[in-house]
Amino acid sequence: MPASESSLLQSWHHNAAAWIEAIRSASIESRQQVTDQAILLAVLSRQPERVLDLGCGEGWLLRALADRGINVVGVDGDASLVEAARAAGSSAVHVASYEALVETQVDIGSGYDLICANFALLHQDIIPLLAAMNALLAPGGALVIQTLHPWTAAAGDYQDGWREETFAGFKGQWQPMPWYFRTLSSWLNALDMAGFQLVSLQEPQHPQSPVPQSLLLMTAPRCSG
Repeated sequence: MPASESSLLQSWHHNAAAWIEAIRSASIESRQQVTDQAILLAVLSRQPERVLDLGCGEGWLLRALADRGINVVGVDGDASLVEAARAAGSSAVHVASYEALVETQVDIGSGYDLICANFALLHQDIIPLLAAMNALLAPGGALVIQTLHPWTAAAGDYQDGWREETFAGFKGQWQPMPWYFRTLSSWLNALDMAGFQLVSLQEPQHPQSPVPQSLLLMTAPRCSG
């Protein structure tokens, strides 16, 4: 595993407790005002019966979907986050790194109507993982991704590369986290190489903000014929 990606996973191990507190205390304004609702509505718009939450964290989306009668499974690379999700009532949650998912070392099921990745694709080489997710979808299934909007996250440097999140302004003890920035074209290229085609693109935005809060990509497996 490349050093930056190892550091990314390590930062999640260190920041797990602070992240759980931030999510459950509703202290991340953009999530409360825009992005949580955006991913929830995107998933529900497909009317799925069975959903995989890739990078589920402490499980808020698992609970929201289960409350609406959806059969939902979660997977995350950090054991503390998975334990928190289980303690909050989500039983079908697995601990697995993305590397383990690519190499099919962990059985997380298959035949999903929808797989969602909500701010969960922060590493560099996402193509093998996306391809592995493609194989887990049922016929007619979809993959929905919500991520940082490339335009607002670029900070004047619009080219692929590793960046650092310092969590400035967040309460608690945080370890800086490396994450991989990719342009919009890089996102679309990665999806294409993993066998997906773009179905729709949304830019969730608060009515009182001039900039989008996230990028939301609804995709489906590309027809081979």
